[in-house]
Amino acid sequence: MKSERTVHVMKFPKRLTAATVIVATAMGATACSGRSSGSGSSLTVYNGQHEQTTNALVTAFEKESGIHVQVRNNDENVLTNQIVTEGGASPADVIYTENSPALETLQGKHLLAAVAPATLATVLSKYNSPQGDWVGVSARVSELVYNTDLLKPDQLPHSVMDLAGPQWKGKLALAQGETDFQPIVTSVVASYGVDATTKWLTAIKSNAANNIYPNNETLTDQVNKGHATIGIINAYYWYRGRAERGAASTHSAVAAFSPGDAGYIVDVSGAGILASSSHKTAAQRFLAFLVGAQGQGIIAHGDSYEYPIGSGVTTAQPLIPFGSLQPAPLTIAQLGDGSTAITLLQQAQLA
Repeated sequence: MKSERTVHVMKFPKRLTAATVIVATAMGATACSGRSSGSGSSLTVYNGQHEQTTNALVTAFEKESGIHVQVRNNDENVLTNQIVTEGGASPADVIYTENSPALETLQGKHLLAAVAPATLATVLSKYNSPQGDWVGVSARVSELVYNTDLLKPDQLPHSVMDLAGPQWKGKLALAQGETDFQPIVTSVVASYGVDATTKWLTAIKSNAANNIYPNNETLTDQVNKGHATIGIINAYYWYRGRAERGAASTHSAVAAFSPGDAGYIVDVSGAGILASSSHKTAAQRFLAFLVGAQGQGIIAHGDSYEYPIGSGVTTAQPLIPFGSLQPAPLTIAQLGDGSTAITLLQQAQLA
């Protein structure tokens, strides 16, 4: 569970690399000196993104703007529900999430303010709110992760639906409680319908058996150790894990599903301004920074292993080129607020 804190305290998640700590600490020291001559403005950001990504972006923004940012960290679904409960009394000015359904939920309840058109224009419209109430910041892609000592590439399934087959009994790993998994369920519903999705969820739950994990980091680690053979993750978890453990200790790899498959999803991380915010000018400036060249450059060169999607910036990390991905053709609007996926997961006792 993520905790509330002010970002310049510089607490770090356990899985940060040493290089990230050194860089971020230096950035934090510079940012603190920059704040002394700042405007005195402040923002509260509810952060459902990974802390290392947000730390790097916030410290750079504080240095550039002189605006102090307080970050409250938690899972995006917890923060979304908190905002719904708080309503117009929410102390948050901005919410920054890993996935679009959380933002679509808040948009549907009219709790977000319109993003400045110039900010939206720096990102392709298909990665933004259809109504202009939040902006896409970065993207990740769902893929298979598999143990290379236990499986060869030609043994991999081509479709996410194949994971329901009996050959994966006791071999499949799931972290279905992660919000990253909900868009995959939504995609399966869009391609095959509710009844087929219900049967698929029942089958993969059975196949996962004792290999159900609380998060994607654990799933990736367990597959790498051979405790499970194969799983579904957003690929950046594997890249982070490899960077931390080193190539010699990596006994796993990632692989894409067939082009257009229901399991092949591009997830968009985005940010929106609360309609109740009393600091909208500063909040608009923060969103513009996130998708501007400096913010996108931080994502491109950092160890988040996410794809920058604004200002024409491309990743500097050794990922599959973003333009080469061939995901299922789902729009942000079709991914929606994830409510159908949540209901089906609950019915299958997977949530």
